[in-house]
Amino acid sequence: MTRKTVRIAMNGVTGRMGYRQHLVRSILALRDQGGLDLGDGTVLWPEPILLGRREHALREIAERHGLDEVSTDVDAVLADPTVDLYFDAQVTSAREESLTKAIAAGKHIYTEKPTATGLDGALALARLAHARGVKHGVVQDKIFLPGLLKLKRLVDGGFFGRVLSVRGEFGYWVFEGDWQPAQRPSWNYRAEDGGGIVVDMFPHWEYVLHELFGRVTSVQALATTHIPQRWDEQGKPYDATADDAAYGVFELEGGAIAQINSSWAVRVHRDELVEFQVDGTEGSAVAGLRSCRVQHRSATPKPVWNPDVPATEVFRDQWQEVPDNAEFDNGFKAQWELFLKHVYADAPYHWDLLAGARGVQLAELGLKSSAEGRRIDVPEISL
Repeated sequence: MTRKTVRIAMNGVTGRMGYRQHLVRSILALRDQGGLDLGDGTVLWPEPILLGRREHALREIAERHGLDEVSTDVDAVLADPTVDLYFDAQVTSAREESLTKAIAAGKHIYTEKPTATGLDGALALARLAHARGVKHGVVQDKIFLPGLLKLKRLVDGGFFGRVLSVRGEFGYWVFEGDWQPAQRPSWNYRAEDGGGIVVDMFPHWEYVLHELFGRVTSVQALATTHIPQRWDEQGKPYDATADDAAYGVFELEGGAIAQINSSWAVRVHRDELVEFQVDGTEGSAVAGLRSCRVQHRSATPKPVWNPDVPATEVFRDQWQEVPDNAEFDNGFKAQWELFLKHVYADAPYHWDLLAGARGVQLAELGLKSSAEGRRIDVPEISL
């Protein structure tokens, strides 16, 4: 075996997602398993360079995990010819500029979403990367979760027949920050800092729907701010200027209709923080982050509406659990492995900056739909 060291500049690892999912559960997990075997006698050994604005926080993380390199000078790191790849998990408002610099420096790109604050910027990044000849990928983690992998298995196997509708429920109560600390950073609730649930979640819904059921062809959304005042990390009150809930209806290529509610102001009364119910002519399924339950046409009960008597059936008991039939790794790590194989073994990969731009487009049109109170067509985009 030949070991090839891959130096990865990781920007934004002091944040929750950048640290937990990308650094610890993906890159460091790859190191713990001995690297990534490319299958040709080569093992990739990821060597992270921690980037950010707070040097003391970076050094604390580096010491905790036995890492050597930290930097607050992004330009200097990008100018280093030994750095192969740039990863970005910063706040959305800072991402476009950094990605542009990294692409111009000839680095391969892997990034969180949204890739930019607007469609024009997202498309510009995709076109720049294509022209520069660098490889690029965008995190689309939900489709790598066990529940949605099982759902994809059902779709590919023809379980549903013709898909009629998709119903999604996502969200949880994020504490306001006054009497209990909030679970999300305060910038999420300031539009001027790139916050808002539409910007955050509609890119997820775009790729989930696109990958499993078909391209989104129209959107009608209502975005609102249910909690107008919150308290920041220092305990100071601030006005929430970004939407904290959104209710969307999406038409899909092929005729299916998707309805997805997203909210940071809802208390959970479901098995998981996100669930999708898919109904088709031949069967239905309910998928969450990990589990997936089905009811086939042949096993569908015949309920009769009668509000005058108690229900005699326990409807949840009439569904069947879809077996794992596989070992599921961390979804973020699984996508990192695919991207690294794409870069260093030329394996196929289509979750690129153009796919990321589709997510930005849907968020942008969703906000426009809400502001104008109408359904808006979603045109196809290209380089």
